[in-house]
Amino acid sequence: MEANYKHRVVDALLERKLLGKGAVLVEGAKWCGKTTTSSRLAKSILKLGETSVLRSSRQLAEMNPALLLRGETPRLIDEWQTIPILWDSVRSEVDDRSLMGQFILTGSAIPVDSDEIEHTGTGRIGRLMMRPMSLWESGESNGAGPGKGLF
Repeated sequence: MEANYKHRVVDALLERKLLGKGAVLVEGAKWCGKTTTSSRLAKSILKLGETSVLRSSRQLAEMNPALLLRGETPRLIDEWQTIPILWDSVRSEVDDRSLMGQFILTGSAIPVDSDEIEHTGTGRIGRLMMRPMSLWESGESNGAGPGKGLF
């Protein structure tokens, strides 16, 4: 995967956000590269997009959601919104650990039941909007254009 990875503008933004926040939420449309980009920085990954992982993780979250946050950091929690209680658990862990760059949350949809979320994450969870790959990022454009002629 690494050999074929096309570097994105958002790569540096994600690194910088992880230096200044305990967690970063990477939002964006499906298939825009959130998981791939975030995986490059993650030291451990919880893939809630996989059915068997999601089922067992939901059961564990009912007992003790903090157990799902264990792992090397930054820990990527992919499709976090499938278990909304993880949002508040991440916020609590960020408070308890008092360290930057602990978690990366990715997801393309709002939580199924946002009533389960108690805290906004302000000050603890930074947000990063990821867009589909630009022509410059994909190598289909050199970025030069007729900008002067437009104005």
